Amino acid sequence: MSGRGHTSKRIETLAEITAPSMAQNPRFWPLLLAAACLGALGTALASQYWGGLHPCALCIYQRYAYGAALAVAGLGVLLADRPDLRRLALLGSGAAFLAGAGIAGFHVGVEQKWWEGLPGCTAPGLPSDASVEELRQLLLDQPFAPCDEVPWSLLGISIAGYNVLASLVLAGLAIRAAARVPESPAERTLS
Repeated sequence: MSGRGHTSKRIETLAEITAPSMAQNPRFWPLLLAAACLGALGTALASQYWGGLHPCALCIYQRYAYGAALAVAGLGVLLADRPDLRRLALLGSGAAFLAGAGIAGFHVGVEQKWWEGLPGCTAPGLPSDASVEELRQLLLDQPFAPCDEVPWSLLGISIAGYNVLASLVLAGLAIRAAARVPESPAERTLS
């Protein structure tokens, strides 16, 4: 390099960026949790619209838990420079994942006939004064998936069963990441 006043900037190679240094980035864990939520919701929507697996009421509730975790993790990304708020966002995501695991666990119990599902888990009510043709049309117009049937499984575990496992792992990651958030200077002066 000639003497043109050229300053040399160090360019990091992929080998220099290690997993521990990425995990120390304040946005890493909220981004990872948000990506997991997007992956889960994307998989659910793809299986519904491309795979033909219509969701039951409990499946929809499990999606709500992922949506809540995604929203709170998104806040964690935006507020990553505030350790106290990032910790709160990670804990909120963890709580949403735990709620999702609870819903999925309940769904597994319904699938296994250990207990009854919710009122939305059964076929819609039909008017008693409708003609056969009206009843037929009413049933055909409503995509309905009962909660107590397993539409897909792998190695004997249903989608809801895998969701219990995934939600518990994600909850554990969120809570562990929250516990590792360093205290902010404001928090240190309060203690």
